[in-house]
Amino acid sequence: MRLLLDSFWRAVAYCLHPRVIVQSLLPLGLMIALATVLGYFYWDAAVAWTRSALDAWPLLAGFWGWIGRFFSGDVTAALAPLVVVFAATPLIVVVSLLIVAGIMAPALTRLVAERRFASLEQKKGASFFGSMARSIGLTVLALLALVVSMPLWLIPPLVLILPPLIWGWLTYRVMSFDALAEHASPEERDTLLRTHRLPLLGIGVLCGYLGAAPSIVWASGLLFAAAFFVLAPLAIWIYTLVFAFSALWFAHYCLDALAQLRAQRAAAAVSSSAVEVLDASAAASQWSAP
Repeated sequence: MRLLLDSFWRAVAYCLHPRVIVQSLLPLGLMIALATVLGYFYWDAAVAWTRSALDAWPLLAGFWGWIGRFFSGDVTAALAPLVVVFAATPLIVVVSLLIVAGIMAPALTRLVAERRFASLEQKKGASFFGSMARSIGLTVLALLALVVSMPLWLIPPLVLILPPLIWGWLTYRVMSFDALAEHASPEERDTLLRTHRLPLLGIGVLCGYLGAAPSIVWASGLLFAAAFFVLAPLAIWIYTLVFAFSALWFAHYCLDALAQLRAQRAAAAVSSSAVEVLDASAAASQWSAP
């Protein structure tokens, strides 16, 4: 628990570092360009398809009629853009995670290592391309899980549980590996990920819920059209900053755990050497005794 809380408040403090703030803004331009291009070419078609799908779903026909009694406008026409936004949100989160994992996470890990663990040996347990390939593979699995679970999002409690759990699992698997890629050997990395699996998974799930929070800001951009071009980029930046915080939290936790593991092993080796010396001294004294 001490390691978990210590790494948490350090990650919060590092988010105020100028280098972290600047790096959190870099992916924003790319994501705004991507969202603009996709929105320009596919927004109308996506909204139209979603509206037709909502109207054609027999199970919801009675529900739309009941809701229509309380609202004068077309319910599905108002709901379709929100459905598209909430369906696109996981994609935005995954893209943010890939950007952070591929660009920001290594830089943030180096920042933590330079400021806190300058003497920690780098054993280069994973290559950059190996880390990226692993991140892409895990991201594909997470996307498949998101797609498969989308029908369950219509059940109110599950929409608040399933996406953050999937994002949390992906965050845990990607960022814990990347945090140890430069400094830990493969054996050390496997030992730490096995020993600290539950705390690291907990960090990932908490970060998953934090990543879901900016959806409110993103959806507000549709409800308040005049503020859309302010709220939507703000939501994307918050996503990026949340993942930067996640990378910092994993970096502080994993590097501290690695330092403790090496210290414990060094102490055990010294203790074992001392015992061997004492045993050898005792054996020598017995032979020299008359």
